[in-house]
Parts: sequence; C-alpha cells; structure tokens
Amino acid sequence: MSYTGKGKKGMSESKKASRTCLVLVIMTMMIPVSLSLLASNWAFSKPQLEILHSSANNSIASASTLTGSALSITKSMRNLNETVPEPGERPYIAENNSYVFSQKKTEISTPNNNSHTGDFGKGVNIAVVMPTFTAAAYTNAFYVFYNKYINVTRGVNIINITTDLNLLSSKVTNEPSSSASGLAMLYLLGNLKWITPDSNVDFHTDQDVDAGSIFQANGSNAYDVIILGHQEYVTQKEYDNFKQFVGNGGTMIILDGNVFYAEVKHDNNTDTVTLVKGHSWAYNGKSAWRSVDERWKNETEQWIGSNYISGISKFANNPFDYLPHEEQYTTNPKDVILLNYNATIPSNISRDISNKTGSIVVATYELNYLKGKVIALGLYSDDIITNGSFDRYFDSLLLQYAVRAQD
Repeated sequence: MSYTGKGKKGMSESKKASRTCLVLVIMTMMIPVSLSLLASNWAFSKPQLEILHSSANNSIASASTLTGSALSITKSMRNLNETVPEPGERPYIAENNSYVFSQKKTEISTPNNNSHTGDFGKGVNIAVVMPTFTAAAYTNAFYVFYNKYINVTRGVNIINITTDLNLLSSKVTNEPSSSASGLAMLYLLGNLKWITPDSNVDFHTDQDVDAGSIFQANGSNAYDVIILGHQEYVTQKEYDNFKQFVGNGGTMIILDGNVFYAEVKHDNNTDTVTLVKGHSWAYNGKSAWRSVDERWKNETEQWIGSNYISGISKFANNPFDYLPHEEQYTTNPKDVILLNYNATIPSNISRDISNKTGSIVVATYELNYLKGKVIALGLYSDDIITNGSFDRYFDSLLLQYAVRAQD
C-alpha cells in the first residue's frame, strides 16, 4: 500500500475512515491528562487501527499496518502506569528513566542542564521512516544465510554460493521490529508531538520512500524533517531519495548507527526484499559471493559524514549510560561535532579504519550538504530511547537544529 504525497488528490473513502480513527488514536496518546493512565485501561483493551498518522494536514494518506494498537505497543515501552503531571507541574523522571514534560516544557535542556530557549515549532512537517526493509532482513532470512556461510572468505578465487539462496529474500511487513527500530520509533512519536504540538508527524515505510513519498509531485520536499532509525538495508532508489531530500534543503536526523550498509531490491508485486550488495555479500539472483561490507561507503561519507563502526570498548564521555553496540564514526572533515563521546577504539579496529578526519571520533554531529543538513546521533539510539537525559538531548537537537529550519 502506498502513501499519497502532499497536495495529491483522490484519497479513498476507506482511507478517509482510517484517517479519522487515527486522529482519535494519536489524540489519545498525545493530549496531557491529569488523571492516571491506569484509569484509561479501556484504551488498551479494545482493538484499534494499527496505523500511526497525524492528520493535521493533508500531506500523507497513511497506510501502514502495524500490528497491535499504537497505545498498547507504546505502553510496553513508556512508563504509562505513572500519573502524568498536572499541566504546569514540574516534570519528573520515572523509575525507568522515561521522561515526562511539563506543559510549558521549560525543562528541555542538554545533558549539562543548559536551558533551551528556542521556538517550539510552527507547523513543521516531520516524517518518521520505519525501517521495514531492515526488519525483513532480520526475520529468519538474511542472517540465517550469513551465519551458515560465515566461513566463506574473500580471495582471488571467487567462491559462488548457489544453495540456500531463498534466504536472501524476505517478505516485508509493517510490524514494529525490535531489531529495526520499530518500537523505538513508536516511542519517539510521543515526544515529537509533545515538544512540537503544532507540527505534523507522519509515519512512512521504506517502501513508501522508495516510491518517492517524501516528495511532492513537482519534486520538492513534502517535509521539513525526516527521522531515520536502523535503516541498514535500503534500495538504491530509496538511498537516492534520501540524498535528494537533503540536497533540496531538508533536515535528516539519523537516530542509529549502521545505516545504509547494504542495498536490497524491492518487488512491489510480492512485497519482498532481496539482497543486492553489502554486508560482505553480493547476490545476482543465481549465486552469491563475498563482496564489500558497506555498500555506499565513499558516497555516504560525502553527504552523511560518517560510516559504520563496531567493536568499541567504551565511551569516556557517556552522559546517557550507553553501552557500545553499533555506531557511526565521523569521516567528513566538514562534520561539526556537537557531542564527542570519546570512544576507546581497540588497536585492531584502528588499523582497519581509514579516517580522513585524522582520528576516530564517535559523536553526535551535523553536516551541511547542498541546501540541507544531516544530524546524526552517532549511537544506536534504540538502546537509550527511554533514557531521560537522552530524551532531553534529542529534544534539544530537534528544536535547535530541525524546527528552526522553518524560521
């Protein structure tokens, strides 16, 4: 199913009906209440549409099919058993570090508690892209193949694998996946609508972006900001569309490390993805062989400003109590470092990595590309999405760097 781009006509009656129901779901999630959410258990017990969409404008006709109600999924991540503060009361950090904002949101700050005094958004259009292709790759498919043939090495003599090739294709679903930012993206929705109440937040899937859903009919951007999660697997067209979005003047925020690592192709008829190249393999439909690790490494360095790294020992500057997982290290001399995590890199990794910035730096940074901007957290943010300090820091970034694109 596809999305209707901003300004396009012809929404079906069924989509209109779905959209109406979605408004109720989002309103239920986002409007601050003074009563305990335990008193609202009916919202979790009755079935609801599995689509997340903000219909404050007519930019997107959402058609995602996320299993389970948005409320029930989000409830499992956020500490919704706690009482939300009365409007105007001081915020608090619940036991699980889930952060709850006061109505005036004056507490938003960096980890060092520097007050943020920026604008809180005026009709900003934000697209959150669910990594549905990555979720498919992790669903009893690609990684079964990788593990089975892990001992196949690169060499002068190419070894062609012709068995188990069915594992290099996988059905795409829109179900939230813990291995592909799905649950973290749902959690993020609450904060986005709370800190930018006048913004329009829409959910897309990888297949939607592949089809050009982030653009208007004339090729201009349909959104001011797009937010990515664990977009490890993307199509060539999707990669190009993200690049065009930034080049057109959009702001792209990358939550996770290990993005744009491998290329897949998407079959619209069967709604399946198939590996093409990356993650140390290439596949032509007849055989698979060892190939490059990161599919677009040099190009990604130029417009994203970083590349994938793993195996980090620790972070000396660690305000979010983050444990090394999958990160990005800066590779463009024009990267503007916002928060350096002072990573300790084992010597064997240091020797293997070519870094044009002169040192190996894992950091939250920004990079201007043509008319737009990329902001990358540098970490695998899914792991700390419910950490109160991280939430405040992310909100500050969004408000300071993304929302002000409207000013």
